[in-house]
Amino acid sequence: MSFELIVFDWDGTLMDSEAHIVDCMQRAFVELGLQPPPREAAREIIGLSLERGTRELLPGAEPEVYEALILAYRRRFLGATPNASALFAGAAEVLSTLTERGCRLAVATGKSRAGLDKALRETGLGEFFHATRCADETFSKPHPQMLFELMEELGAAAEETLMIGDTEFDMQMARNAGVAGLAVSYGVHPPERLLAHQPLDCLDAVSAIPGWLAARATSEI
Repeated sequence: MSFELIVFDWDGTLMDSEAHIVDCMQRAFVELGLQPPPREAAREIIGLSLERGTRELLPGAEPEVYEALILAYRRRFLGATPNASALFAGAAEVLSTLTERGCRLAVATGKSRAGLDKALRETGLGEFFHATRCADETFSKPHPQMLFELMEELGAAAEETLMIGDTEFDMQMARNAGVAGLAVSYGVHPPERLLAHQPLDCLDAVSAIPGWLAARATSEI
């Protein structure tokens, strides 16, 4: 199948933001006098909404504690300098290449709208995307609602849509929405976790995406 709509996850797929996310979350816990989660535990929530992620890290807390954690995290994340995270090498070139080929591009992310807008503004990549969805606007991954909304907005059928991401939440969301998934192994979750959700493939670099898509299209002719 040829994919007309390509939906990217953001953190761990286009941007190498793992260290910054983990640091902000651990510092948010410390700010509230709470034991910070281990680094591995904080990594595990990348891709989820902050609301769901904080509940995973601190089950059974009062609602006001989750609210305070989210606010503390956002203050640190949104207040960071523009170079706190960097795009993976070749990410901008990949988006440019796919745009030149006539693909429609979108983002489905666990970030907040404020967080994604900040990243798009600082990287200059906003011009490439026809639509975006964030976790504070709809259901969190792996619920398929983000993909449903993007496909409806951009007039793409499920069979024309490809979801690219680095976590099993991305691959689960793709399957839940009935769309194809393409995993990348350089982000948060290891290949064995990604492959368990039956993506079409698992690539080792963002720069490999255009070639993979071209080879797949050629094989279908």
